[in-house]
Formats: sequence, structure tokens, C-alpha cells
Amino acid sequence: MFEVNDYVMYGMTGVCKVIDIKKEKLMDDVLKEYYVLSPVYSKNTVIKIPVDNKKIPIRKVLSEGEVDLAINNMNDTECLWINDDKLRNEKFKAMLKSGECDNLMTLVKSIYSNKCDKQSNGKKIGKNDEEIMQTAEKLLNEEFATVLDISPESVKSYIKSHTSDED
Repeated sequence: MFEVNDYVMYGMTGVCKVIDIKKEKLMDDVLKEYYVLSPVYSKNTVIKIPVDNKKIPIRKVLSEGEVDLAINNMNDTECLWINDDKLRNEKFKAMLKSGECDNLMTLVKSIYSNKCDKQSNGKKIGKNDEEIMQTAEKLLNEEFATVLDISPESVKSYIKSHTSDED
């Protein structure tokens, strides 16, 4: 159970702040508890979801230590590629919808790697792959930015400065 002022990752919406927890009566006079969420990176929006919601993944944002660990382990993230476009699209969309940081990092790294390979041969990646990569990158950047207290636009340079071979 989350508490008011907790930051959570809510599905494809991204980082949200729990601004309230309310109980409301439904039509059948059943009292139902709801989280009231305010998306951090899209203003003037409020989302109400049942506390027992099972359809859209919701989890607490990573801790600063977990973000640092994720960044440090980025180079060890395995690439995943499925040559069949339809199967790859289904698998990648499922990974994206899971909202799990590891899945998002795998998506970005895998699609980016494929994009570099194709560009070296004068080709482009497919529209679906591009959209999935951009969405995964957006979700990661927003979560890391919230945890690290920087702007989403600064995340890439933060990662570069913390993964360079200084040892």
C-alpha cells in the first residue's frame, strides 16, 4: 500500500505522486478505496485508480541506490532481439507495459543496438521499434530524474558521467 506523497511508476503514464487516498461509494453502495495520482511530468492531470487495481502495473519508484546500481549495471544488460517483427513487437510491448526498470533498460539497449547496426548499413529501424524505444527511454528518464532530483533531459549526461571508465 502506498501513502500520500509517495512517488510511484504508474503504467505508461510514468512517475506520479500520490496526492490522496480516498474512499468512495460505488453504485452498489460498496465502499472502494482509491489512490489519487498526479503525474509529475504532465501537469493539470489527476488519475484516480482503485487501490486493488490489477490491470495497470503500479510500483514505488526506485531508490537512489537502486538507480545508481541500474546505471552501473547498464553495460551488463543483455540485448534481446527477435527477428520476427510481429513476435518482437508483441514481446517488446509486453516488456514495456510491465513497467519494470530492467525490462525498460533491455528495450532501450536492444533497440538502440539494432538501430546502430542498421544505420551502419544505411537502413532505418521500424516505426514500432522506434516508438517502443522512445517510450521506454522516456519512462526511464523520468524515473531517474525524479529520484536523482534532476531534469529528464539531464539524465543522459548524468548516466554518461557515471559510467565512464574512471577506475
